[in-house]
Amino acid sequence: MAPAGPFKEIMMTDHLDDLLPPVEYITDAYGGSDKLKDKRVLITGGDSGIGRAVALHMAREGARVAILYHSDTDSAAETRAGIEAEGAEALIMQGDIGNSDSCAVTVAAVVDAWGGIDVLVNNAGMQMPFKRQADISDAVWQKHFDVNMNGIFYTSRAALEHMSEGASIINTTSLNAYVGDAALVPYTATKGAVVAYTRALALELMDRGIRVNQVAPGPVATEIQQVFKDFDEKMLKEMSSPMGRLGQPRELGPAYVFLACQDSSFVTGQTLHVNGGIIVNG
Repeated sequence: MAPAGPFKEIMMTDHLDDLLPPVEYITDAYGGSDKLKDKRVLITGGDSGIGRAVALHMAREGARVAILYHSDTDSAAETRAGIEAEGAEALIMQGDIGNSDSCAVTVAAVVDAWGGIDVLVNNAGMQMPFKRQADISDAVWQKHFDVNMNGIFYTSRAALEHMSEGASIINTTSLNAYVGDAALVPYTATKGAVVAYTRALALELMDRGIRVNQVAPGPVATEIQQVFKDFDEKMLKEMSSPMGRLGQPRELGPAYVFLACQDSSFVTGQTLHVNGGIIVNG
């Protein structure tokens, strides 16, 4: 069931900045077909951007959706409303993805509520641009790894105690892990680590029948891109793809649905590149 009335406008389109197009999370053109009916889903960073789009698409496919968010309570409340407007059960939790105990508490809350986890989407992330290596402090470098990589390990480790055969883990890496970005060295390094972790974990879990894959978005119109506004506004203005535009979160959501459901039962250790036509190796 699609959201209706004024709520639909809020969830489908958020206006972030004059330099970014309105952000679209889901549209009526996406028709759910119970691909994830009654599945128990946990999405980190699920309150905004790609995470919100994934939450709404999975809710439309019949899943119960839990999200972990860091600090934006208003955004998390909007996502909750969107999930519930799809007729799905929502569980919204605030925590620190870079803290092992926080990740364990989050997983425990989902298990207490629903008895287990069928799909884990490790999506929480951050990026900060820098002109030189000398400008990157130890603390900033460590923060990137805490949020973008360590949180994936902490959450996956905790969740795997409550996942069984047929379950799916989906990590969010990035185009930058394959092509690099001179202004995003810490971010790119963490996303490269995600690629390696995904492939290794897929092999480890093969015998358990749990699939592990990743999505590598290209330039997408989300809140995370706003870091370029004060760094180099020109980069934000010129951000694009071979298709001549930024992608939309709604164009990423179905990729996660595919990797979560049985349509991808023969897919593990793989990367879906959703990037507007940028050709990469790997």
